[in-house]
Amino acid sequence: MVKLVVFDMDGVLVDIESSWVHVHRHFGVNNEQSLESYLRGEIDDMEFIRRDVALWMDKDPALTVDDVKSILSTAPLMKGARRTTASLRSRGIRTAIISAGIDLLAERVAIDLGMDSFYANGFVIDGSGRLTGEGVLNVRLDQKGEKVRMIADLFGFDGEEVASIGNSRYDVPMFDAAGLGIAFCPEDDETRDSADKVVDERDLSRILDFIH
Repeated sequence: MVKLVVFDMDGVLVDIESSWVHVHRHFGVNNEQSLESYLRGEIDDMEFIRRDVALWMDKDPALTVDDVKSILSTAPLMKGARRTTASLRSRGIRTAIISAGIDLLAERVAIDLGMDSFYANGFVIDGSGRLTGEGVLNVRLDQKGEKVRMIADLFGFDGEEVASIGNSRYDVPMFDAAGLGIAFCPEDDETRDSADKVVDERDLSRILDFIH
């Protein structure tokens, strides 16, 4: 019996490709070079965040956390997200977000949907609320399974009582750490093949068919 459902955020709870890319597009920049360096193992997660923030600060050196919040406020919830979390809550099932995306958006989504907890990455800011250029690393992109196990332990649940919902190969460790892994509109065959169940319809409430 599922007692905890853990969601990836970007492309799952919110209908955007990536919260980082959402801000990049606002400023008319892209991080393809940094992404390639990260995938080759030349830079770590923290440096990846630094380089992303540097792209924005090059456009707006006085960028504040409220500015980033405003940009992210246009990110829409995924169809069915509200119904999904309301249904799970009504059944006494706990919910959490594990995302390598931006914590400002994860916090807004978690509060809006009445979720129990969230873990995502953020920024160091100065006394006036401006970004310093440094990041706060809470979720490593390739180690999200560790967070699933941590949250399950915090709530006192066994891994078999957890369902994980994700859409990319970086969510496969979340599936591995849970009794039930659901690929929601998977981006690649690895994600599809690694999941116990697959939802191809872009309506998050369809995952409820598999959570018992």
